[in-house]
Amino acid sequence: MEPIDTLTALSPLDGRYANKLDALRPVFSEAGLIRRRVAVEVAWLEALCDARTIPEARSLTADEHEFLQKLADGFTAEDARRVKAIESVTNHDVKAVEYFIKEKLAGTTLEALGEFVHFACTSEDINNVAHALMLRDGLRVLRAAQDKLTGLLAAFAEETRGVAMLAHTHGQPASPTTLGKELAVFVHRLRRQAAQLDAIVLPAKMNGAVGNFNAHLAAYPGADWEALAKAVVEGRFGLSQNVLTTQIESHDGIAELFDALTRWNTVLLDLDRDLWTYISFGYLGQKTVKGEVGSSTMPHKVNPIDFENSEGNLGMANAVLEHMARKLPVSRLQRDLTDSTVLRNMGVGFGYSLTAYQSTIKGLGKITLNAGRLADDLNDAWEVLAEPVQTVMRKLGKANPYEQLKELTRGKKMTAGIMRQFIEGLDLPAEDKQRLLALTPASYTGIASKLVDAIR
Repeated sequence: MEPIDTLTALSPLDGRYANKLDALRPVFSEAGLIRRRVAVEVAWLEALCDARTIPEARSLTADEHEFLQKLADGFTAEDARRVKAIESVTNHDVKAVEYFIKEKLAGTTLEALGEFVHFACTSEDINNVAHALMLRDGLRVLRAAQDKLTGLLAAFAEETRGVAMLAHTHGQPASPTTLGKELAVFVHRLRRQAAQLDAIVLPAKMNGAVGNFNAHLAAYPGADWEALAKAVVEGRFGLSQNVLTTQIESHDGIAELFDALTRWNTVLLDLDRDLWTYISFGYLGQKTVKGEVGSSTMPHKVNPIDFENSEGNLGMANAVLEHMARKLPVSRLQRDLTDSTVLRNMGVGFGYSLTAYQSTIKGLGKITLNAGRLADDLNDAWEVLAEPVQTVMRKLGKANPYEQLKELTRGKKMTAGIMRQFIEGLDLPAEDKQRLLALTPASYTGIASKLVDAIR
């Protein structure tokens, strides 16, 4: 069999899209997980040594603290391979990390403290914190891409704030708007979902085999284990301590994060479809790229592939994220192992998300405004002025205004002349009549342009 590379990888995340995901690979790879496990184990060992109520875990010197920090912060690919080699014997991934750290302590002044590595811990004490750190680091990557995308969209909304556009409700011509205002709606939605992502602080636990500090108290009944665990979970890693758990942290916080991320992705998917539709209407064009081919048989084609690729990858991302959000909070009794298998796919949901964001960003960089087509569609839709005309008639108490405009416009080809002739024949105050006669589909946009100010 050929060596695994981007051509032979099973998943497109490690194949076709691999060059888009360099920022996530150190986070969600097996090596990324192992590195964070080592960091958690080191933090726990240091916390034990700092606790005066655990005399056998003596205080560390400055040099010993530095040694341990280098062990965690300087974790290398070679270190990860060593852990995997140990795991091939232990058949237990977290125990392999413990043995690896003990190997590193051997022959140093810290060797005698070896048995305080992973002291009183269950594997999930290490894993749940490591997973929370992975999600936090991975989310930083996604949020940077999200903000870049939203910033590009906001700039385009500002640029087109006054560009009148025929709106469509139920796919049919509707009261005009501006392109910038419609894009600003998505900016507002994306920012709102991003704020909810930013507000999430993931919970974590370090309380033993079933969440009760059983072994901890058996060894040191006088130690304040809750405070010690909090110092690591919150003080060291900036997470939120969950004091009520089974063997596992309940994963409700992870589910909240995945649900929030899914909502952000869903808003983006909606944007992708609208931009695709505006391109199909001809309202937006796309810059051509020398050498690119739109169709294998139709040379004229410039397909909106960036938005299509984004939509497809968002679907894949949300399928994974939604499954994890529904599955992870459910575990039999104190725990079963199904969560471990599922958690290993966190990077898949994040990877498809980031791939989608990059596709939309690329697409936004290629779109152009077709002002002529926008103007033509507006000029061909004088029937949309039926709304303001009948509204003015209603305020003046005229008989059956809606029905009159319905009879005039519904299913019929309207022109400026027909609409203005109808208005001229109405018994209206001069000011109202002149205001209606001055209206055009392009000028009937309400405060659409002003609304774009809300995203500044």
